[in-house]
Amino acid sequence: MRLKLYVVHGSHPCAAVERALAMKGLSYDVVEWLPPLHAPLQRVIFGVRTVPGLKFEGERLTGSRTIMRRLDELVPDPPLFPRDAERRRLVEEAEAWGEEVLQPVARELLWTGLRRSPQALVSYAEHAKIRLPAAAIRLSAPLIARLEGLLNRTGDAVARADLQALPGQLDRVDRWIADATIGDLEHPNAADLQIASTIRLLMTAADVLPLIEGRPCAQLALALFPNVDGTLPVGSLPRA
Repeated sequence: MRLKLYVVHGSHPCAAVERALAMKGLSYDVVEWLPPLHAPLQRVIFGVRTVPGLKFEGERLTGSRTIMRRLDELVPDPPLFPRDAERRRLVEEAEAWGEEVLQPVARELLWTGLRRSPQALVSYAEHAKIRLPAAAIRLSAPLIARLEGLLNRTGDAVARADLQALPGQLDRVDRWIADATIGDLEHPNAADLQIASTIRLLMTAADVLPLIEGRPCAQLALALFPNVDGTLPVGSLPRA
């Protein structure tokens, strides 16, 4: 079975799917898009503008939640979802919240910050497969950040609201770790990957890091996603 994964380097849902593929022991090829060019290219191939996308044996799947469910069907062990019905319900609730509520926060904050500090985009491309000269990234970064800000409908007002809501959202994640819905490092589930990938990306923003470090969710994010490119310097985000 030959799998091809379509990603944007640094995308947290893409990182979640790549970790799931590694857990399943599946080999795959990667097609990496440059932002914001991924939007029209993904739409041509998959009918939607977002990553990740997965192609294999005539199937075309998009979205981290859809892909993870298909991976669990293809390779049942280790499972991404508990086999106990009640535990699965709790994990699916956490996973859905991680995608629908928390996942956009990282995009909104990072792209808002990169509009103020476009030079930081160089650090987020450090280990990209498409290697561009740093000078070219710096030159194009203001336009990329502006276009991505428009695509993600973000700006200072959205970022302020996100920063105000974030502590309560992190409290919720820590409660899920406390009640063992997530947080089993020996057997991560789909909600672990969905949530921890977002928190790990948020930790690259110096203005956000003090809200996260020292929490159980920070330990989870660092354990599951230790190596993440990028540093958004202090002062890139508006005050909440």
